[in-house]
Amino acid sequence: MTQPCTTDVLIAGGGPCGLMLANELGRRHIRCLLVDPRPGTAFNPQANATQARTMEHFRRLGFAQKIRSLGLPPDHPTDIAYLTRFAGTELARLRLPTAAAAPQAIRSMSGSWSAAELPHRISQKFVEVQLREHAQQLPSVDLRYGWRLTSFADTGQGIESVVQPVAEGAPVSVRAAYLVGADGARSFVRTRLGIAWQGATGFKRKFMGGKMLAVYLKAPDFYARNPNDRSWMYVVVNPQLRAFIMSVDGVSEFAFHIQMADDDATEALTEADARRLFSLAYGQDIEIEILSMAIWLAGHALVAESFQRGRVLLGGDAVHLFTPTGGLGYNTAVEDAVNLGWKLAHVIRGIAPATLLDSYEQERKPLALRNTGYARQFADSIGLFEAAADLEADSPEGAQARSVASDYLNGHVRREFNIPGVTFGGRYDGSPIIVADGTSPPPDAPNTYVPSACPGGRPPHAWLADGRSLYDTFHFEWTLLALGPDAPDTRAFGQAAQALGLDLRVVRQASAELATLYEAPLALMRPDQIVAWRGQDASQAHAVLAQATAQHRGPGTALCSSSP
Repeated sequence: MTQPCTTDVLIAGGGPCGLMLANELGRRHIRCLLVDPRPGTAFNPQANATQARTMEHFRRLGFAQKIRSLGLPPDHPTDIAYLTRFAGTELARLRLPTAAAAPQAIRSMSGSWSAAELPHRISQKFVEVQLREHAQQLPSVDLRYGWRLTSFADTGQGIESVVQPVAEGAPVSVRAAYLVGADGARSFVRTRLGIAWQGATGFKRKFMGGKMLAVYLKAPDFYARNPNDRSWMYVVVNPQLRAFIMSVDGVSEFAFHIQMADDDATEALTEADARRLFSLAYGQDIEIEILSMAIWLAGHALVAESFQRGRVLLGGDAVHLFTPTGGLGYNTAVEDAVNLGWKLAHVIRGIAPATLLDSYEQERKPLALRNTGYARQFADSIGLFEAAADLEADSPEGAQARSVASDYLNGHVRREFNIPGVTFGGRYDGSPIIVADGTSPPPDAPNTYVPSACPGGRPPHAWLADGRSLYDTFHFEWTLLALGPDAPDTRAFGQAAQALGLDLRVVRQASAELATLYEAPLALMRPDQIVAWRGQDASQAHAVLAQATAQHRGPGTALCSSSP
C-alpha cells in the first residue's frame, strides 16, 4: 500500500453525474478525487439528448456554447421522424431547430419555452469529453480513469477507502470527508451499502420493453439512399420489427437500437445478424461498419430506497434507472450533481451543518420517482402501440392503416419530445430548506410549463433589454433579486449573509415586468438556480438564509412567510 492520500470528496464513477459533480466542487475549490475503472470517457453513444434545463446548467458553468457546437453539424436537422422503415414511408415528424438556429430561436419563444437554452441533440460521449476537459482544468480536481474503488468504510468522522489501478499498480488508501457513488446501474457503492431498488421492472411491450440490441455503427450511405427529409432520430414502426436510430455525427455514425425477443438467441446474436437486422430496419440492403454492439434491457422504472447512508451519497444511475424514452436518465443525473455540489461545498467549508445533506435525498428522490414515471408513460405510449398487419401494404387498407398510425404517432412524438413541463417543472416542494410562502405551484404536466417563482422551483426566465439572459446575471453562489423600480432595502440580507458565512450577491433589476413575473420585489436564488424564498421586504433575512442552509436553531423554527 502506498502513502495514504487525503481529499474532501471521493467520487466513484466518471460518467455525467460524477464529472458534473467534479465541476461543481472544483469551481468551489473543494478537493475531490474521481475514480473510474474505464480507460476514459464513454466510447459508445449512450444518451443522445441534452434537455434545455441541463443546457442552462452548462450555461451557468460557462460551456453551453461549446456543447452546442459539438455533435451534429450546426445546420443538421434535429427532427424526430416515425417511418415504416428508415428509408420507407414517413408516418409522423416533429420539426425542431438546428443547433445553429437554436440560440436565436429561444429569444423569441415564451410561455412554456421561456428559457435561456433550447435542448441540444448530442451524444453523451461528446458531453463527457467536455465535462472531463473542464474538470481537469480545476486545481482541486484529480481525475483518475483506469482506477477502481475496491473498499470503503464510514468511520463516522470520514471515509476510509482503497482505490487501485485496473492494470498494474499498488493500491492506494484514500481518506475523504464524503464518498459519492456515481458508479452506474450496477453500483458497487450502493450494493455494498445494501440499498435496494424500489419501483418496477421487466415491463413487456412491443417496443422499449425487454431485450434490445444496440449497435454503434457507420453507414456512409444512410442519407444518400434515404428519400425522406433528414432527421436526427428515426423510429421504425411496423408489424415485423420495432427500432430506432440516432445520428451521432450527422455524417455516417449512428446509434441503432432494435427490439429483440427475450430468449437465448438474442444473447447469441452475431455481427452478421446485426447487419441483417439493420438492413431490415432500413428497408433495403445497406453496408455498415460495426463499431460495437451489446444487448441491454428496457423496461425499468426503478429508484433506490435511499440516496444516502451517513457520509456516503449516491447519484445518477446508481439511484435511478429509466427506460430511455424522453432522454431523462442522463439529464436527471446531471441535476443530482448540481443539487449535491453546493451542499457538499457548504458543509465541507463549515458554512452549513451536515444536516444540510439530508435535503439531497428529500429533494432528489421525489424527482427521480417523478421522472422515472414520466419515462414509463412515454415508453407505454410508443411501446404499446400496435402496428397494423397491412401497414406497409400498397392497398386502400394499407393507406388507412398508415393514416391511423400517422394520427397516433404525430400525437405521441409531441408527448415524448415536446416536454417543457418535464424539463423545467421539477420542484422541491416540502423540502425543509425551501421557505414556503403559502402559494401553490402550477400543476405538474409533462407537455406544458407555467413559469412561477413559487419557492421550490426553477426561477422564471426573461431576456433583458441589453440582450442578456436574466440567468446570466445570477451569482454562482447565492443571489438576491431586487426587482422593480421601488425594490425594498436589501441591506439586512447582506448583513445576514455575512453573519452566516454565505457568499450572496444582490442583483437589482428595475423592470416592473420582472417584479410582476416574480410576484414579489425580492427573490432568493440558491446556487443551483432554485427559488429558495420570495417576499415583500428583508425583515426576515436572517431566518430565511438560516432555513435555506439548514442552520436552524432548533425544532419548530422553520420559517413560513406570508404570501407575496
